[in-house]
Amino acid sequence: MDYVIFVVAMASLIWGADLLIQESERIALRFNISEFVIGATLIALGTSLPEMAASVAASMDGKSQMAIANVIGSNILNITLILGIIFIIARNVSPDRDFFAKDSYWTLVPIMIFILMMLDGVLSRFEGLLLMVLMGAYLLFLLREAKGLIAEQLEELEREIVHEGSEAFAWYRTLPLLGAGLGLVIVGANFTVDSASNIAKSLGISEWIIGIIMVSFGTSLPELVVSVAAALKNKVDMAIGNIIGSNFANTTIVLGTAAVVKPLSFDLQVYIFDIAVMIVATLMLLFLTANKLYSKPAGLSLLVVLALFLEHTLRGII
Repeated sequence: MDYVIFVVAMASLIWGADLLIQESERIALRFNISEFVIGATLIALGTSLPEMAASVAASMDGKSQMAIANVIGSNILNITLILGIIFIIARNVSPDRDFFAKDSYWTLVPIMIFILMMLDGVLSRFEGLLLMVLMGAYLLFLLREAKGLIAEQLEELEREIVHEGSEAFAWYRTLPLLGAGLGLVIVGANFTVDSASNIAKSLGISEWIIGIIMVSFGTSLPELVVSVAAALKNKVDMAIGNIIGSNFANTTIVLGTAAVVKPLSFDLQVYIFDIAVMIVATLMLLFLTANKLYSKPAGLSLLVVLALFLEHTLRGII
């Protein structure tokens, strides 16, 4: 029964996130925000909602390992699985943005800060707040990078929306859908954590393994669907921006919120391999963007790293 609940709960998470992403993107596009900024902010935050909901629910239940494993596993899968698939299936990967010059700092630094914070074995509420502040700094950076309307024009549009009411943005449809999406995400997250914990106990394996494989794969599905769809439409900037933004959101706002709810305990030495794979995947992303190696061989190399990660993680239970 727990397996059925897990699948249904994950479907709820993904469906809810999809509703939030769809409505958020519709509004953002109305304001003429660039594809990369949409991918790295609204879509990235939207696709990170399942990770946030699952990690916060795990934190509230005192399951620190599952909360952190979900984030680490999602970061690994986002780069190795999703980017790997994008590079393989995309017809012509030639993004307009120089990701290495503009985004390399935001890719690696939050991971290094997270590792420093976890050296004492606890991610405290104060450290969680600092991670959330870092997310705020990233959003400010992206907004400055946005190629859209200036502040006065945005204010004029907002006044227009208020004046025109529901016809301009169809709020009578958008608000209920946003609420429904949020509710599905929250409910799905709680059932996902509970059922995943029960599955781990029934199989005699750790919650860490369940978190870093099953939960992280499930919560990464929105990123996979959105990024692959964007790549097929040749919107590579949006796809890569989604991955960079999602990983940044996972390491900052997701872990930060979970730690603020309840401090997270974690033994860095026990799970050093998983941390190392996350760092290697991130460094590979930096190398590929620095040399603009957006190709099928690059995608295959990322999938090789994923295969090695899964082989090591599953070795003890298969």
